[in-house]
Amino acid sequence: MEKNKICSFFGHREIAITEELYATTTAEIMKAVDLGCRVFYFGGYGAFDALCYEIVTKIKEDLPEKQIQRVYCVAQERYLRKKSRYFSREDYEKIIYLTPAFAGWYKSIYFRNCAMIDKSDLIIFYVEKRENSGAYKAYSYAKKMKKKLVKLVKV
Repeated sequence: MEKNKICSFFGHREIAITEELYATTTAEIMKAVDLGCRVFYFGGYGAFDALCYEIVTKIKEDLPEKQIQRVYCVAQERYLRKKSRYFSREDYEKIIYLTPAFAGWYKSIYFRNCAMIDKSDLIIFYVEKRENSGAYKAYSYAKKMKKKLVKLVKV
């Protein structure tokens, strides 16, 4: 049996959600499902992540036979044990901590993102070239790692 592929999402915190973006993102997530992605990783920050969560949830409800899992990836291991203001445990099938190679809290989100990318078979991005953007840094890392990428905005 083939392993379930993993898809993750990265985008800017604040974006305009248009009908076109909703339709394009839905089409790309459906392509991911068609390619065998059944596990979807979320970091839980920002408008693009919320959009993708909404779409994956709808697909999960419409296609229960696909057994889609929504997985929240915490940035710090302590969030596995305590209540977080960033997510509700009931909204995800799993909450995980991907052990990153880093020292210090300051960069924990960046290294969590790198760990998500390392585990992913496909990554869907909504990023513009903004040097100080976490989404752009994730995009640059995924490109360097030669991951399969879908870009919804020109970078």
